[in-house]
Amino acid sequence: MSLSMYQASVPVFIRGLTVLAALLEKGAAHAAATGSDPAALVNARLAPDMYPLSGQVQRASDAAKFAAQRLAQVEAPKFPDDETTFEQLQKRVADTIAYLRSVPADKLDGAEGRKVTLSFGEFKPQFQGDAYLLTFALPNFYFHVTTAYDILRHAGVPIGKLDFLGPYPA
Repeated sequence: MSLSMYQASVPVFIRGLTVLAALLEKGAAHAAATGSDPAALVNARLAPDMYPLSGQVQRASDAAKFAAQRLAQVEAPKFPDDETTFEQLQKRVADTIAYLRSVPADKLDGAEGRKVTLSFGEFKPQFQGDAYLLTFALPNFYFHVTTAYDILRHAGVPIGKLDFLGPYPA
């Protein structure tokens, strides 16, 4: 049996976002348990030129929803990138998951052969759908999920590799 573009994208993004939501829960719990300012954690970053935790969550959300939009040709919701609390970040993740769950699997039929052109300033790569998913969308998504994990871990949140991997499906 072949692996479909749907199987390789939407459920993978949902699983990663579910893990991200669990990491955010642990971050909020850590701030509460230690009496630290949750806003400081939401604004924490690994380096001055990198997005803070909030930006990493926003970019992971965007990577997932825009990949689905580009591949399924189903309009994604627009979010204003104004989250400043753990609760708002959790809502963003939940709203992204809800959108992904609304994408019909059959809309990704044939997506491996669709032309995808990105436009980020002067960076305008073109991909075939399968190459876009496997060499750009998924790596970009996991970069931001991983960086969110790294920020939380660096800030002392007690998380480890199994938290990043999340629960295994039965």
